[in-house]
Amino acid sequence: MPKYGKKQQAALSKVDRLSRYSFQDAAKLVIELAHAKFDESVDIAVNLGVDPRHADQMVRGTCALPHGTGNVVRVAVFAKGEKVREALEAGADVAGGDDLAEKIQAGFLDFDKAVATPDMMGTVGKLGKLLGPRGLMPNAKLGTVTFEVATAVKELKAGKIDFRVEKSGIVHAPMGKVSFGQDKLLQNVAAFFDVIQRLKPATAKGSYIKAICLSSTMGPGVKIDPTLVKDLRELAA
Repeated sequence: MPKYGKKQQAALSKVDRLSRYSFQDAAKLVIELAHAKFDESVDIAVNLGVDPRHADQMVRGTCALPHGTGNVVRVAVFAKGEKVREALEAGADVAGGDDLAEKIQAGFLDFDKAVATPDMMGTVGKLGKLLGPRGLMPNAKLGTVTFEVATAVKELKAGKIDFRVEKSGIVHAPMGKVSFGQDKLLQNVAAFFDVIQRLKPATAKGSYIKAICLSSTMGPGVKIDPTLVKDLRELAA
């Protein structure tokens, strides 16, 4: 059995593990029970009724959270010529072509997201063993392989997230910080579920959204009634 500190035990005692809360009550509880000395992140876990072993049931996408994640996102852009300037003016932390690739091969990995223009993917592909395991590989399906580098950089800086269902059928995603307050967190959650529902595979059978859990970095998970997803838009308005 894991050992919990006094603050963690106190927080756990205030959550009914058998209950399924409303989104409002869950957000309120998560905020109230956050006890760390730093501004804790708030994350959501959603168990989907899909089988990721089948390609046609793979749920993967991006979501522009209206209030961002609260985290500083460092963006690297692989581009040539004028596109390098566009990326830097849009807020990219580093941008370049072969010079950036050489820098990464030498050990530079001080960035959280990577964007590449299509004509740079030959160079970026050679960095797959370095970028892939860290989730830093640009991907056209996620909007990070594009000539519209300024737009991509601004979206990532503003809090655009990407997510992918795990083998167990669970999707994890950041929803913001405790300091956001209930309303902003709910608006982010509503935007996320709007995307999740639009990505429902046609071949998925039975209940699509089976379980939901909201939690802060150090706080206990609070289970949410999945049947209330339909009311999210009104709650977050």
